[in-house]
Amino acid sequence: MVDYQRYVVLTLLFILNVTVVFTQTTTDSVATCASKTNTSCGECLKNVTCLWCESSGACVEYPVRNILPPNSLCPLPQARWGVCWVNFEALIITISVVGGVLLIGLCVCFYRCCCTCGNTKRDKNLDERMERQADMRKMKHEERKAEMQSRHDDIRKKYGLVKDSGYSKFENN
Repeated sequence: MVDYQRYVVLTLLFILNVTVVFTQTTTDSVATCASKTNTSCGECLKNVTCLWCESSGACVEYPVRNILPPNSLCPLPQARWGVCWVNFEALIITISVVGGVLLIGLCVCFYRCCCTCGNTKRDKNLDERMERQADMRKMKHEERKAEMQSRHDDIRKKYGLVKDSGYSKFENN
């Protein structure tokens, strides 16, 4: 029981600390981003919450409420986020292409899995049909073999070459 109470207390302390850290970083990030204006892109982007505008040289906080930064804040070809050498427009296109390829690959894998794994009944029917055909071929082969043996025996009888058992040579007549 004491361990359970200790676990609950430690969990509550952890949640409180995380909350305090997040509230401090969000209020400090606005001041930090604004203070990096007219410095360099590398200085601005050291803080992940900042967005660098190449045309105005401004370091502003990334508008997290919008998916894309508005054009009034900074035009997309001039916006830098994460790294200085890729503009935001190219970053969006690259992420979209990679995401699309991954999505198509996932769909293809899902389709292949459903079509091949789900058709075990069809595979079973195919295997049974192949086995029946193999049995029929084997039976026809045995019939042809017996027919050929019969014809050969008839020819031997006709010409007096009757095949005796292998022990007939040893019998005394």
